[in-house]
Amino acid sequence: MLTPSTLPADTFFTPFEDFTADYPLPDKFGFPFQYEPHPISLLAVKMLQTHLGNQQDWDHNFGLTNDMENVIGKMFGVLVVETEQAQIGYIAAFSGKLAGGNHHPKFVPPIFDGVAKDGFLNTGMTALSKMNDEIRMLEKLENEAFATEITDLKVLRKKHSVSLQNEIFDQYKFLNQAGEHKSLRTIFADASYKNPPAGAGECAAPKLLQYAFQNKMKPLALAEFWWGKSPKSAFWKHGHFYPACREKCAPILAHMLAGIEMDAVPAGEN
Repeated sequence: MLTPSTLPADTFFTPFEDFTADYPLPDKFGFPFQYEPHPISLLAVKMLQTHLGNQQDWDHNFGLTNDMENVIGKMFGVLVVETEQAQIGYIAAFSGKLAGGNHHPKFVPPIFDGVAKDGFLNTGMTALSKMNDEIRMLEKLENEAFATEITDLKVLRKKHSVSLQNEIFDQYKFLNQAGEHKSLRTIFADASYKNPPAGAGECAAPKLLQYAFQNKMKPLALAEFWWGKSPKSAFWKHGHFYPACREKCAPILAHMLAGIEMDAVPAGEN
């Protein structure tokens, strides 16, 4: 299997080979929190779903077969784009991880790869694990002589955890079409959040826009759909389209889509 370092530069862009005037381009970018998928994005969705049904590069149990063990449905997204060479096509992304990893052929990379080997996150989590083990060992002794040491270790663990989380947040820097970068913490602080929610920056839409802006692509149309069964909620239905999530994505997309001509915001929306 190809690794991220060996994938060719254009591996994430899929041109529309049969693109004709039968698929008119949208005049404006769709409002991501309430939209009907544009016909051009439906063409991209059809192509991606065909790929999902045929690919042999990775194995992920979406619950679409008789195997009901460890079923994990997944949100996918497509972004129809125009390249600097005026080619029309699409790029694709998944929310979170897929098949236990962040990098797969056909899908744009994450904004930050938290599972990269030898990264600071692995080192930080190892240190946190050692603290947890030491605290558990001392607590099992049930000796008051270690009470102060246990308390100090718990304080140290909390400080380490907060510091590590902030370091993770700071790895996420989001780009817009003007070339402006903003960190995750800055974006959510500006939106009056105390801290970014867990998983912020891991959804499909920010990944797609990030790759588009990094590669001088013009975003034209976005569509996100659920693929597979959901073991947690009947809300997520296989093949259905969904808007971008508000809690994690609204502040991020407000920055990333700044300056892009967009459909009118529906009544009642902020």
